Amino acid sequence: MSLTRNFIGASLLLLCGLFSAPGYAGLVLGAPPRESVTQADTIYDPIANFLTRVTGQKVTYRYVDNWLSYQSDIQNGAYDIVFDGPAFIGWRMAKYGWTPLVKLPGNLRFVVIVAKNNKVVKNLEDLEGYPLCGFAPPNLATLTIQFEFTNPARQPRLIAVRTFAKAYQGVVSGKCVAAIMQSKLYRHINAKRHAARVIFRSQPLPNQAFSAGPRVPAAMRAQIIAALLSTQGNAATSKLRAEFKSGQFVPATAQEYEGLGKLLKNVWGFGLRTASNN
Repeated sequence: MSLTRNFIGASLLLLCGLFSAPGYAGLVLGAPPRESVTQADTIYDPIANFLTRVTGQKVTYRYVDNWLSYQSDIQNGAYDIVFDGPAFIGWRMAKYGWTPLVKLPGNLRFVVIVAKNNKVVKNLEDLEGYPLCGFAPPNLATLTIQFEFTNPARQPRLIAVRTFAKAYQGVVSGKCVAAIMQSKLYRHINAKRHAARVIFRSQPLPNQAFSAGPRVPAAMRAQIIAALLSTQGNAATSKLRAEFKSGQFVPATAQEYEGLGKLLKNVWGFGLRTASNN
């Protein structure tokens, strides 16, 4: 009798597995290549394991070590759940029907600065041909500023740096005429040095977020949102939030990311064909 019950129980578990999410062999979690593989695994593996428990589907974090591979993966639909910035989220929404889930609180805003004693450069248009310190594309700060230049032939000459602090130092040292910086960090650094002034402020953009692709059904998306906003979710994402010195995740809406794929228009492979998507 016990053997019969065990057989029936095992059969029911098998059937539940077969019908809980038809067509799923597992889900892939992705993120931009900002950390070493060891650091990234430490941040994202706990999230993947947590989402596995929440959804009942195996979620695996996939690491890439360079931006070209990441961009190729995004374009080829290699991921099901991604944590990245608003430009990529907006592009996937327009191209493949992705859905934002939860985001880091607050907005992202960027400034362009010049040396305090620079009397020549008064606005962005004055920077044509001049060296501009900033992160290499597709960094969001750089994309946001480059988008302001409608003529690709009449842009500043980008000098790649690896930190916003080095961008600021590039202006102070004379290496660059101007620099792109995150607004809050600029205020923090300039409050101590008083060596620069702002010539341009971007519009605020929604923060980085988790988003999900069309292989994740609506009911599962709702599960993931609730889970990431829970106490357990806060624990699972603690290392990620610490990386960005951020508070707890908050709900994200499609409206705030809609249209932001346009920021990637000059990045190879990210063109959006219809005007409505721009």
